[in-house]
Amino acid sequence: MGTSRRPPAPLRRRVIKPLVFVAASAPLAWIVGDLVLGGYHADPVALTLNRLGFWTLTMLTVTLTATPARIVLGLNWPTQVRRMLGLFTFFYASIHFATYVAIDQGLNLHDIGADVVKHPFVTAGFASYLMLVPLALTSTNGWIKRLGGRRWRRLHRLVYLVAVGGVIHFVWRVKADRSTPNLFAGIFAVLFAVRIVDWARRRAATVSGAAASRPPQPS
Repeated sequence: MGTSRRPPAPLRRRVIKPLVFVAASAPLAWIVGDLVLGGYHADPVALTLNRLGFWTLTMLTVTLTATPARIVLGLNWPTQVRRMLGLFTFFYASIHFATYVAIDQGLNLHDIGADVVKHPFVTAGFASYLMLVPLALTSTNGWIKRLGGRRWRRLHRLVYLVAVGGVIHFVWRVKADRSTPNLFAGIFAVLFAVRIVDWARRRAATVSGAAASRPPQPS
């Protein structure tokens, strides 16, 4: 799959991480700028929700690309900014959720509950956001130590369900052109396939190595 190419630590700290932070912040600045300048015209709330949802899935896609990039291309540096990208995913999802709860629904808990029950796309989005919360809260090194590496990794596999739920939310939300949610679904399918193939390859190598290390059985 190629050798790992990893920029020096000072380069990551001084260049790559700040660039990733600025790039991940840019969509929010764009959205706010359009709101201030009146670029949404007819329905600013709906358009803001749509754009925040799009950027949530985009950040999630980039986050999930880090490991396949290492597996296929030998690029190790994306994994160094994966945590930041994951937190940006949660950040955009939280703004999306807060906009829905506070502005679209006016903090009316009864209407919110009825909306979650009545509309499957809201149910899928709400469930996906709830699964994101523990992932964001346990993203620190302290939580990795508390949970232990194995349990922490097991918990963070929820991100795959978040991706599936996010795509379902998008597909069910769109009434006409579904090309964009279908594109996200296709990208996630490829990323998951890379992970599954790599897991199967490593599993087969482990089994083969264990078999080769066994002493020969007497005939």
